[in-house]
Amino acid sequence: MITGQIKNQIDQIWDTFWESAGVTNPMSVLEQMTYLFFMKMLDDMQLKQERVSEEIGIGMCSDVSFGYGTWRNPDTGEAVSVDNLRWHVFKQMEPEQMYRTVSRDVFTYIKNLNSGTESAYSRFMGNAVFLIQSPRALAKIIDGIDALPDMNSRDTMGDVYEYILGKMAASGKNGQFRTPRHIIRMMVEMMRPTCKDVICDPAMGSAGFIVEAAKYVKEHYKAELMNRENAEHFRRSLLHGFDTDQTMLRIGAMNLMLHDIEDPDVAFRDSLSSDNTAADRYTLILANPPFAGNLDYEAVSKSLLATVKTKKTELLFLSLFLRSLATGGRCASIVPDGVLTGTSNAHKAIRKAIIDGNRLEAVVSMPSGVFKPYSGVSTAILIFTKTGAGGTDRVWFYDMKADGFSLDDKRNPVADNDIPDIIARFHSLDEGGEDNRTRTDKSFLVPVEEIREHDYDLAFNTYKETVREVVEYEAPEVLIGRAAALAAKITEGINQLDDLINE
Repeated sequence: MITGQIKNQIDQIWDTFWESAGVTNPMSVLEQMTYLFFMKMLDDMQLKQERVSEEIGIGMCSDVSFGYGTWRNPDTGEAVSVDNLRWHVFKQMEPEQMYRTVSRDVFTYIKNLNSGTESAYSRFMGNAVFLIQSPRALAKIIDGIDALPDMNSRDTMGDVYEYILGKMAASGKNGQFRTPRHIIRMMVEMMRPTCKDVICDPAMGSAGFIVEAAKYVKEHYKAELMNRENAEHFRRSLLHGFDTDQTMLRIGAMNLMLHDIEDPDVAFRDSLSSDNTAADRYTLILANPPFAGNLDYEAVSKSLLATVKTKKTELLFLSLFLRSLATGGRCASIVPDGVLTGTSNAHKAIRKAIIDGNRLEAVVSMPSGVFKPYSGVSTAILIFTKTGAGGTDRVWFYDMKADGFSLDDKRNPVADNDIPDIIARFHSLDEGGEDNRTRTDKSFLVPVEEIREHDYDLAFNTYKETVREVVEYEAPEVLIGRAAALAAKITEGINQLDDLINE
């Protein structure tokens, strides 16, 4: 957890972009900060390698981000000393020289980085653009980043980046790319990923779900990850994420790198298109897919349309999850409330496919303020397992009323928080922990037969029981008598006032 001091330092860097650097779009600020973080990370990693090599008395290997000698800039044709491209060198230059070096040479170098420390991040640098316009602003920003404490710690850097992502969401622009961190953490805690899982987010955005899943695995499977096979699986094949936005791929890949996940399977991919043929592959899907947006219907995979014929992305993604999961694979996905209650053929078809063809386990309804300030949409979390042969017997419903933050645009911390209760109750299902709950409680179990009777409606309110308090009123003649006595008293008072006036 980062301290208030670090938050203040980040806020000052953020303000410099707005006030001095000529970058005012929150997404652009985040992107430019990401480039600078990457420059520092590459140099920090190489400095560490060089120190180790010196201590043990062996020469540096050639597999480094910055070689030695000169490099010819493909844009200018000029030969440049590679040393000058490194953070610890250019940060000491005068602002004008620093600006020329970073904007012209360092930026071009990392865009063309295809050897040494190549990463998921460097693969998405091709169309990156450097937007900072002021040498003095750049110098101030670099000084600010360099002054952040403990930035050689990946945990600290990861927390810093998550705070920056939070600032982007709080700005009310481009926040749709970020699911609130505590909601992601709740879903991961409910699903309990293991070091053997194959995890995917087909609409990864800033990679919040796969980052949090990786953190959970590292925390709970420390011993298992000492095994070489498990460690290699964690590094290369545990995590998979796809998106159609190159900027978000860069941001998501940086988020992963800052959490010590350097080579995950993240790629530019339209998950709904026929180009995506993944089937029966993943053991766990965690996602908050887009609820609306542009859709090239002609390019949508025919196998998804076979399950649900629609142009609604939220329904097509659920069809994708069913196809992509291996048998026995699990899914936790955020969906808009319309998925739970929609009456179109497509809405009913996807709910039937999940309930009758597989095993629906839980529906957690969330309050509409969860995604404020940028959206007031009401959402829920669907949790199901792919069986291909049914298996839904009872479905657990929970009505979340509070998530630990106010449900207005400010989203300030509050005491009320259902999340710990949700996690605990979900994991008690197999032990019968919810068997005695009634329909007047926050959570309860509903037999699948009852759900079918209600045309596969999955709204919490459809099944809850409302207890109305019996109120007994006095007999009409008593009320009339009381009203008459009151009227007489008023008349008497008026007469007394009249007598006083006449005297």
